[in-house]
Amino acid sequence: MPDLPTALVTGASSGIGATYADRLARRGHDIVLVARDAPKMEALAGRLRAEFGVSIDILRADLAEEADIAAVEARLRDDAGIGLLVNNAGISKAGRFDRQEAADLARLVAVNATAVMRLAHAIAPRLVENGTGAIINIGSVVGLAPEFGQTVYGATKAFVLSLSQGLAHELGPKGIYVQAVLPAATATDIWSRAGADPAALPPMMEVGALVDAALAGFDQREPVTIPPLHDAGQWDAYQAARLAMLPGFAQTMPAPRYTSHGA
Repeated sequence: MPDLPTALVTGASSGIGATYADRLARRGHDIVLVARDAPKMEALAGRLRAEFGVSIDILRADLAEEADIAAVEARLRDDAGIGLLVNNAGISKAGRFDRQEAADLARLVAVNATAVMRLAHAIAPRLVENGTGAIINIGSVVGLAPEFGQTVYGATKAFVLSLSQGLAHELGPKGIYVQAVLPAATATDIWSRAGADPAALPPMMEVGALVDAALAGFDQREPVTIPPLHDAGQWDAYQAARLAMLPGFAQTMPAPRYTSHGA
């Protein structure tokens, strides 16, 4: 049986990222933990080494900082053992769009969208050269639902979904599996860090259940995994409606409704 690839997991100090690290270590993967909180990663690394006998490396990084993200990119480019990237790191910010600070929104986009793209871009050439590997991008159902009111956060998660689908289309034929995972509200500390009102929080899925479901989708090689969506046919219908529009995009003349008021 071939050796399992090392997995690099971002946002790995707590919540979804730490749980991915736990589940992947249970499967026998060596892990590279990436997050801002070094003490939490040290504690997690000690436990995973003791329980599962795997190798755990720690790379402290703030993915909104250029030097830090460059260091993670270098590790992904240069470490031939890493064959699985879990792009999990993400932040949120409570409040209405017109009342949020521009600097906070720029940081949100940097971590949730730009870093996801850059890290996938860093590992992709090596995976393509090897003809194997996987990228898991953690998005959100909010990326499909601007009605939820988390405008910029949702926009970054829409980017993650579109990026994942585009990468699957481009890299799939090269042997690379790309999965987008779309959680709904999950019981992690992202809510408190964002400054959300505890009284206004929705019912939440337990983080272990979320990651276990996402890995079940991974094992089935789903391109998009939505753990809280019980009726998979709804996603299939959504995708079918989207794909049905594609031929219409090739029209060279405007639709009649845009010419002479549809006359």
